[in-house]
Amino acid sequence: MKIISKDYRVNQSKKVNLKKWETNVEPVYNSKEEYKKILEKHVTQLSSLQNVLYASNQYTLLLIFQAMDAAGKDGAIKHVMSGINPQGCEVFSFKHPSATELTHDFLWRTYNCFPERGRIGIFNRSYYEEVLIVRVHPEILKGEGISNLQSGEDEIWKERYHSIVEMEKHLYRNGTRIIKFFLHLSEEEQRKRFLSRIDNPEKNWKFNLADLEERKYWKQYMKAYEACIGATSTKESPWYIVPADDKGNARLIVSQIILDNMKKLKLAFPKADENHEMELRSIREQLTKAE
Repeated sequence: MKIISKDYRVNQSKKVNLKKWETNVEPVYNSKEEYKKILEKHVTQLSSLQNVLYASNQYTLLLIFQAMDAAGKDGAIKHVMSGINPQGCEVFSFKHPSATELTHDFLWRTYNCFPERGRIGIFNRSYYEEVLIVRVHPEILKGEGISNLQSGEDEIWKERYHSIVEMEKHLYRNGTRIIKFFLHLSEEEQRKRFLSRIDNPEKNWKFNLADLEERKYWKQYMKAYEACIGATSTKESPWYIVPADDKGNARLIVSQIILDNMKKLKLAFPKADENHEMELRSIREQLTKAE
């Protein structure tokens, strides 16, 4: 089964109903061995493209991962990006904002986290938390200094969507290519993974009571994701909804989508200009004489 990236892409201004998006699809591999073989191939190709991305120094790649707890964000990042040179990649995880961050606008803390040209940046959760968890728990707005909600919360979310889209357009104009993944996990599969974390002592650290409490807001989170993805998936910075009940399949889909988007950049190693070529010839002559 071939992975077709556009099958998972959310078109611009499309109203999203997550019930119509599968959480589990026919796997693209028939065995664990085949899965490993395909993933290894993807990782090798990504590593090669990263070298050209770094050398050309024209574009920046920003990968954003959002999902419900236990959807496999950490695993996807670990396995898909396993062949990437750490010198050309940065990973950021956005937790609860600090007291200083709360005194600024909701996007402020992400500004210094954007990767440099030639590098790959990965956001494990991101500024989108400000229209997801904050929307499910609007009391957080008071902590952000937004106490006047007389205009209505709906207006706040529309304004934040607009701010996010405009920021991403600005980044695009300056060479940043953003790929946004929502790992779409079913409620039942999350339940199974939570139980696995409890039953496996090595995974106990991944689970606590707060995770169970958030699970109670499943429907509210789905509505928040639907509104967010529908409002912020653009031609320049699209969202991809990836079926996540099968971790291996999700990783292969994610890696293929990244590959397809990187290939669109038509990256190439920079060519030496005439002056540089003369310089190289001079250096070669000196090194040859030294033999």
